[in-house]
Order: sequence, then structure tokens, then C-alpha cells
Amino acid sequence: MMAKIRRRCKRRCFGLRGDGFAESTQRIISIANLNPMAKLRIQFENGDPEKLIEFDPAKAPFHHDGKPGSILDVMLGHGIHLEHACGGNCACTTCHVIVKQGFNKLGESSDQEEDLLDRAPGLTPTSRLGCQAVIEDPNAEIVVVVPRYTINQVSEAAEE
Repeated sequence: MMAKIRRRCKRRCFGLRGDGFAESTQRIISIANLNPMAKLRIQFENGDPEKLIEFDPAKAPFHHDGKPGSILDVMLGHGIHLEHACGGNCACTTCHVIVKQGFNKLGESSDQEEDLLDRAPGLTPTSRLGCQAVIEDPNAEIVVVVPRYTINQVSEAAEE
């Protein structure tokens, strides 16, 4: 009796026939593939809690600082502070981040960015400036670490 009720419910609620679970799963997968969402996981060396942002890169810019779709743009547009003393214009290193995963899913760095990174404290082979590292792939899963220290020792955000 219960099996009959479940079958009837599946057909009415989900419009399914036959193997309802497999068909509903396939529908969910196809709907999810229509709107891929990039993921940006932010870890902080200072011990702040990790943050996760899911977003559609096609909807960039999210904020007015940095290149549209950059790590800085995405973070600020989702309410997560990242220092950027030059306003995201590739003129300082305060938005320096270390990319732990997904480095190859970011746009290429310019010579100007590479030259500035040479002055960033804690430089690694996967360091990028948040204002210049654009997330282009809608399926990207990027993990970045925000270093504890930057060259800009006075933060305007800390004074607020």
C-alpha cells in the first residue's frame, strides 16, 4: 500500500514515470549545468574564519575596485574585505593573495603585476594581486590565502 502511494506521489509531485529517482536526478543535474557557479574559498593567515563565495563570473563586476571578475572584485562585492590601498589599480601589493588551488583557472598576469609582486612580503610561486587575478571559468574552484601582513601597515578599514 505504501509503495503505491509513493509511486503516485512521485508521478504527481515530480511528473515522473518509470524510475523516478534516476529521472529526477538527471533533471537536477541538467538544471545545475545551466547555471554553473564558480567557487572562491578564502582562508586567512590571521585566523579569521574561512569564507566561501559561489558566484557567476558572467555577472561581474560585483564592485568598482580591481578588474571586473577579479578576486578583489568578487570579495568586495560579497562583503569580504581585502586591503587595496591603490583602489585596485595595480599600483601596490596590499591585495596580495596566495593561490592554493585553481591557479590555472585565473587570467594571465601582466608584466606590471609580476614586477609589483617582487615587492610583496611572503611572495610564493603562486602569489597574485587580488585586483588583477580574474576568475574567468564559471566552473572554477579557487582557494586563496590572505597573508597576515602587507606593506600597507595602516589600514583604513581598521580605523572604521
